[in-house]
Amino acid sequence: MMRGGRIWTATAAVVISGALFSGAASAQCQNTGSFDRWLEDFKREAAAQGVSPATIRAALDGIRFDQRVIDRDRAQRVFSQSFLEFSDRMVNKYRMQHGAKHLKNHASLFQRIEREFGVPGPVIVAFWGLETDYGANIGDMQTLRSLATLAYDCRRPEEFRPELLAALRIIDRGDLRPDQMISPWAGELGQTQFLPTVYYSSAVDYDGDGRRDLLRSVPDALASTANYLRELGWRAGEPWLEEVRVPGDLPWDQADLGIRHPRSQWSQWGVTRADGRPLPADGLPAALLLPMGRNGPAFLAYPNFDVYLEWNNALVYATTAAYFATRLAGAPPVSRGSGAQALGYNEIRELQQLLVRHGYDVGKVDGILGARTRAAVKSVQVRLGLPADSYPTPELLARLRQGG
Repeated sequence: MMRGGRIWTATAAVVISGALFSGAASAQCQNTGSFDRWLEDFKREAAAQGVSPATIRAALDGIRFDQRVIDRDRAQRVFSQSFLEFSDRMVNKYRMQHGAKHLKNHASLFQRIEREFGVPGPVIVAFWGLETDYGANIGDMQTLRSLATLAYDCRRPEEFRPELLAALRIIDRGDLRPDQMISPWAGELGQTQFLPTVYYSSAVDYDGDGRRDLLRSVPDALASTANYLRELGWRAGEPWLEEVRVPGDLPWDQADLGIRHPRSQWSQWGVTRADGRPLPADGLPAALLLPMGRNGPAFLAYPNFDVYLEWNNALVYATTAAYFATRLAGAPPVSRGSGAQALGYNEIRELQQLLVRHGYDVGKVDGILGARTRAAVKSVQVRLGLPADSYPTPELLARLRQGG
C-alpha cells in the first residue's frame, strides 16, 4: 500500500494486525526467469549509473532470492477500520507517555529542528511513534535481500528497482554499510521508515558525524523527517488539524477535503472550537473533515493536512497521525460524536458493488472506504435527499439494497 510516494508495509501494519483483511488487490504473477541472471544484469546497470564496483560487490555478491518476502508481498494486508477504532488502538497510553517524554528529553533538538525546517516537535514525534514505536521496531530483515527480491519479482519491479539502486547509493555515499541495512520486508529504513529513494534524497546529517544514519542517530532521524515533511509542502507556523463542533443544520455537502473555506465562513455556519469557543474569523483556509460522518468526530483540516496525505494516502492513517500530533501538542482526547455507525468490511464491499451497479465509480471493490467510494456515497446522498456527508450508514446501505 502506498504511503504517498512510499509503500506502507511496516510497523503500523503489524500493530493493527488483529483487524486486517487479505488484500484482494495483490495481483498474482509467476516468476519464470533466473534470479542470478537478473542480478548480474542489475549489477551492470548499477555500474552504468555510477555506483562503485566496491559497493556493488559488498552489497550484492551472494544475495539470494527470498521467498518469504514474496509471500509477505502477496499476502499484503490493509486495514479497514473506522477512525475511532484505529486511533484508539494507535494513540494509546504507551505512545502518549513516551511521546511526551521524548518531547521533553529532546526539547533543545526539537527547537533547533523547528527553527531550521519549520516543523513542530509533536508532528515529528507522532510519526516516530506510529512508524516504529520511537525507534524500537525498525525491522529485522536484510534490506538488500528484500529489495533485490522485490525488484526481480514480476509484480512491482518498476517500483523496487529504483529502491535497490538508491540503497546502493546510500552505501556508496558512506551513510550505511550493507550489514547495517535492517528493515521490515519491503525495505523501509530508519526510525520513521523511509524507502531508500526518500532516504537518499531527503536524509540529513544532524549530529555532525559526516553520515546520515536514520537507524541509530536520533538527531539524523528526526531532522530528516522534518526535512522530508518540508519538502512535501509543510507550512511553518500553521496548524494542521483542529477538532471542532458542528451544528445540525450545516450544509453537509461542504464537508469535503476537496472543498476549503476561510475559517470565517465556517464560523458563520455555526462551526466552533471543540470547547464551544468561536473560531477566529480570519481567512485561513480549511476543509471540514468528518472521518465518520456527521455523527462522528469533526475536524478542520488545514493545508498542512495535505502533507499527511502525501506521507500516507490512507485517510484513517493520515487523520490518526495528525490527531496524535494535536494530542502531543496539548489537545484533549477527541469527542466520540453522537453515535456514528461504521460499516464493516463486508458491508463496505457490498455497498461498493451496489454503487457500481447504479453506475458510480468506486475504483476497486475492496472493502476500503477510499476517496472514490466516499465521492460516490456523497452523490447518492444528494440524489436521495440525505445529508451529504460522504459517509455511508446502515440506512444508506438499506436504501441501496432496495434499489434506491
